Amino acid sequence: MALRTPFLILALLATAAPALAAPLAGDVARGERLYGSRCGFCHSLDGNRFGPRHRGVYGRHVAAVPDFRYSKALAARTFTWNDQTLDAWLADPKRFVPGTSMGARTASPQDRADLIAYLRAHP
Repeated sequence: MALRTPFLILALLATAAPALAAPLAGDVARGERLYGSRCGFCHSLDGNRFGPRHRGVYGRHVAAVPDFRYSKALAARTFTWNDQTLDAWLADPKRFVPGTSMGARTASPQDRADLIAYLRAHP
C-alpha cells in the first residue's frame, strides 16, 4: 500500500496541472475573426440584437445594458464580466447561469481566450 501513495499523489498532480496552468494569452485579431463568425449573428459591439451589445462588456456588471431585456436568470446575478466569468460563460452559459437563454458554447480554451482578448480591447 505504501508504494501506491506516491503514484496516487503523482496522478492527482498530473490531473490538476491544467487547472494550475497560467491563463492562455489571447489574440485580439483572431478573437475579432471568431467574434464575427460565432457571435456576430446575435451580438455586435454597438447595437443590441438577439443578445446585448458588447462594447464595454469587460468590467461591466452582468445584465447592465439598460435597453436590453435579459433573461430572469441572468438579471438575478450580481457578478462582473472579467477573464474568469467570461471564460466560464463562453465555455457553457447554461451551466454557468442555469435558465439563461444563451446556449452557444465555445469548447476551445484558446478560442475563449481570443474572444475575451477581443472584448477586453473594446471598452
